[in-house]
Amino acid sequence: RGEKGTEVRLTIYRSSDNSTKEIKIIRDKIIVESVEYKKDGNIAIISLMSFNDTTSSKFKEISSEIIKDKNIKGIILDLRNNPGGYLNTAIDVASYWIRSGVVVQERDRNNQIIKHNAIGDPIFENYPTVVLINQGSASASEILSGALKDYKKATLVGKKTFGKGSVQEYQELGDGTAIKITVAEWLTPNNININKNGIDPDIDVDYTEEDYLNKTDPQLNKAIEILNK
Repeated sequence: RGEKGTEVRLTIYRSSDNSTKEIKIIRDKIIVESVEYKKDGNIAIISLMSFNDTTSSKFKEISSEIIKDKNIKGIILDLRNNPGGYLNTAIDVASYWIRSGVVVQERDRNNQIIKHNAIGDPIFENYPTVVLINQGSASASEILSGALKDYKKATLVGKKTFGKGSVQEYQELGDGTAIKITVAEWLTPNNININKNGIDPDIDVDYTEEDYLNKTDPQLNKAIEILNK
């Protein structure tokens, strides 16, 4: 954080070679679209970067485009490195595949359960779907991928997710500081505790630094292979 146009120096440590590197960047306003869409032949690839204020409306636009395209035969939903966001947005997106029933359960310290159900019309329920996940997929991403896995609406490809399944309340204190208190945890429809456990992929595929440097994406390639069978 800081004034736009000023320099900040980041010291990056990489455990792979046990070394640090200093990177200089210039502060600026960074706008990242929460949803991106592209096609690979007859496969629709939807990348969700977060679950924010614009995600639901943008996802609705993209879904209409996909439905109108009669050549689309499968969908890849990329949740890699998506840190999460709004619960209601995750439920909204899940409802494009899930007709009815629980998307996620909220369990408090007294073991009381609140069930959050699917809403809307599941226009993607008959599309073969692959969800890409990795160690950076957290919170709302885990809620969405866990629900699609439990209902067998998608095949999960990649690496185990982060495991951020806690519900927190934010309280400001009198001295200007604040505290976050964990009050509940998220469970998938099949009662799998997301917190600290994460969501396991159906097919474990790594994506290494070497892959990145060689501009190859074995996780995406595997998803395309599955949908082209």
